[in-house]
Amino acid sequence: MKTTIFNFADRKRWMALSLFLSTTTLPVFAQHDPVQPFQGKVGKTIEETEQWWQEQPKAPKGAPNVVWILLDDVGFGATSAFGGLIDTPNFEKLANNGLRYTNFHTTGICSPTRAALLTGRNAHSVGMGHHAELGIGAPGYNGNIPFEAGTVAEIFRENGYNTFALGKWHGNQPKDLTIAGPYNRYPTGRGFEHFYGFLGGATDQWHPHLVEETTPIDIEPNTRHLNQLLTDKTISYIANQKSADPDKPFFVYYATGAAHAPHHVSKEWSDRYKGKFDGGWDQYREQVFKRQQTLGLVPKGTVLPPRQTGIKPWETLSADEKKIYARFMEVYAGFLSYTDYEVGRVVDYLKQIDQLDNTLIFLVVGDNGGSKEGTYTGTTGIAEKSQGDDAKFLLSQYDKIGTEYSYPNYPLGWSQATNTPFRYWKSDVNAEGASHTTLIVHYPKGIKEKGALRNQYTHVTDILPTTIELTGVKVPEVINGYPQRPLHGTSLVYSLDNASAQTRHTQQFYELHGGRSIYKDGWKASVYHPRNVFGETTTDINFIADFKRDKWELYNLNEDWNEINDLSAKYPEKLEELKKLFDQEAEKYNVYPLKNFRAGLTPPVIREKSVIYEGTTIKTRVNIGKGAVNITASIEVPAKNPSGVIFSNGGLIGGTSLYVQNNKLQYLLNDGVNPITLTANKSLVAGKNEIRVEFTDDKKVNLYLNNDKVAEQSNINKTRYLNSASTDGFSVGKDLNSPVTKSYGGTFAFNGIVKTLVIEQAEDKEEKVGLLKK
Repeated sequence: MKTTIFNFADRKRWMALSLFLSTTTLPVFAQHDPVQPFQGKVGKTIEETEQWWQEQPKAPKGAPNVVWILLDDVGFGATSAFGGLIDTPNFEKLANNGLRYTNFHTTGICSPTRAALLTGRNAHSVGMGHHAELGIGAPGYNGNIPFEAGTVAEIFRENGYNTFALGKWHGNQPKDLTIAGPYNRYPTGRGFEHFYGFLGGATDQWHPHLVEETTPIDIEPNTRHLNQLLTDKTISYIANQKSADPDKPFFVYYATGAAHAPHHVSKEWSDRYKGKFDGGWDQYREQVFKRQQTLGLVPKGTVLPPRQTGIKPWETLSADEKKIYARFMEVYAGFLSYTDYEVGRVVDYLKQIDQLDNTLIFLVVGDNGGSKEGTYTGTTGIAEKSQGDDAKFLLSQYDKIGTEYSYPNYPLGWSQATNTPFRYWKSDVNAEGASHTTLIVHYPKGIKEKGALRNQYTHVTDILPTTIELTGVKVPEVINGYPQRPLHGTSLVYSLDNASAQTRHTQQFYELHGGRSIYKDGWKASVYHPRNVFGETTTDINFIADFKRDKWELYNLNEDWNEINDLSAKYPEKLEELKKLFDQEAEKYNVYPLKNFRAGLTPPVIREKSVIYEGTTIKTRVNIGKGAVNITASIEVPAKNPSGVIFSNGGLIGGTSLYVQNNKLQYLLNDGVNPITLTANKSLVAGKNEIRVEFTDDKKVNLYLNNDKVAEQSNINKTRYLNSASTDGFSVGKDLNSPVTKSYGGTFAFNGIVKTLVIEQAEDKEEKVGLLKK
């Protein structure tokens, strides 16, 4: 038997390592580090041996740190850095000491922009023609970025950088976002050594669904806004890395959840804008457009486009409408200003540790233009879907907007206003309002003309090639065994010191749920594809599906920067030329097949029986169909004073919770407005108990305890409580993330045992067929 003897120092090191392993979530990724031929000499003794160590990748000498900052749902005319009325002093500081690119474009929506940014390739060509969760079985839309399209993190890690990702990811199919994996397309599977953020398209800013590396984490009861959490973690990553190896550069991808809905922010920030938007969206557009003209952000001769169809003139609104709509904008503005503050903390820290001058910062202020999801009236959460979007109801929620009791998004009038001077908004890529956002480049060592403007046509795919050229790293031909496809973007280094340099990114296609456009040398052909949303009168499904009926438009952006004068009738040959070019690009980059917003989606799996077992520590998502649902909890109850949550799903703005409080079994149904509580007329017994919640087809819920009906409630809408909230997942034995109620504190863990939670329902074939036809 071999005996290993540790001395005291060894034991201390081992104990420290054990503690580290037990308290730290380790990253999961495939490190490319093949064995190299030994270049030393092995002798029979150590004295006769010439030692040699395999070299690890090293960044080019003097290579700068890199920070990419990406904001969400921010239009061209939102921030003060680009003429907007929302104060963003830190963005202005970066712009005034760097460059503003005024002709920068994204893909017009979240996932595709991120895929194009991270890979330097057109989104459709890497499987992300739409949101990952809306993927279909076609190469351009399957929601899987191929490993042959290496990410910036994979490239920079192979070049000796440390790589960190924080915030929004939005690059995985939903079926892959469970604890069962696979994890190879998580951030840590795509080159990031550490990840701290959320994987979906949006999250509650007060109660975020966070993942660290690959593990969901719960931070409740949480007292910090997501922006602060991300900034604190970013500073921690940088501090640890520079303390460990000051000469090694880092790459940080900092992607906030802001200013995507929910517009969550403390009143300290939103109240700074009290009364500042009482003049309305028409006045906002006029004021911002004048500021943009004065600052030279728009070409001479540009005029302000008319108000978008469907948006009411501010002066025609009622007093109630004006009050509540202005409040929506106050909260959005506070949210964006607060985001600027937290970004400023990262920049200030870099300056504090003497790294700012040697850090290349790209700040993309908006992965697309202003959001259209708020509809014409704005939304406060899920409850108004059943209450009606009338101003009276919205006004009743006035004090909740921005708090944890809301999930707000502003009205479309503010979307167009923050997109000044453009038409349309997020996802409508026929127009500049969707894709024409703003870019700030800050690099003290590499930019001579500080505070200058650049008007070259640029695209989100250009940022990776630019970063590669400025850092001097090399793009491997093979990454982790996968031969790499060429980049599609164009480096912007040619323009850094030359404001008059000719644009090198001369053509670019766009497509989103059937809407499409093509840019070539200043000319742009575009077509809006109807989707029967936001006031469109078209309800004919055959018309929506018939792309041949779409009417193309033609614009000369060299003379008509924001697309006011349709030249299709005047230059039909030019239009046909561009339509042909779009077809060629579409074939080349996997844009086809064209499809409507939700057409072709695989229906959600509605399992007849789902079982969540004892020992689960995270929320488990279960898709709820339209039919009857039974939820059965098998529990063991302590002999004295049982208390706590048996199961919950959803949160403060909608969901349910089964819990024991003050020795009473209660089932809470919360729609965010008028909560209903069923209280059992019998008590739990010590030991084994079975509790069943029965949602019937006749809009009724029954509560059973050990086969005895102990409470019931009629005239309830199951969809309001289960379907909407089920996307938030079921938690067992406690209330994770946003609580369903504040009537109990924190997660309110059950002091007994929940053995199983069984959810039974009938498969809804009609629902499945309906989705496939959309």
